[in-house]
Amino acid sequence: MVALLAAGAMAAMTVTPAAAADGLLPHPGPDGLVWVEEAVGDGGVVSGGAWDRLPTVLTVACEGGGAVHVTMDSQGHQVADFTVDCPAGIPGVGSVALDPGVVRPGSFTIGVDASDDTVRWALTVTQPE
Repeated sequence: MVALLAAGAMAAMTVTPAAAADGLLPHPGPDGLVWVEEAVGDGGVVSGGAWDRLPTVLTVACEGGGAVHVTMDSQGHQVADFTVDCPAGIPGVGSVALDPGVVRPGSFTIGVDASDDTVRWALTVTQPE
């Protein structure tokens, strides 16, 4: 599982800055820590660079029918746990805003558990200043 999450993080770091015309979420800009432009089925991300003095916003969009269950762990502590409905044809979006200090400095992981292998999803993690 860790190897899969690490592979997802590497993919997230190599995407181009412009969102595709049919992209689920746009590039997060300079506040972004992570952008997964598109994935299908189960997946996730391992990343670093979080700062505890800024709020953290995790946003997930999905479509295709079903739902995605999203969890975020920071330094061994679960800091987010929510579900996003994924309608067919139009994106569903869910987001959680975490106060400064909730996400600890350094690395974090995000897991996405899709209800079906055909559910398409994207995510961003930002730390707005």
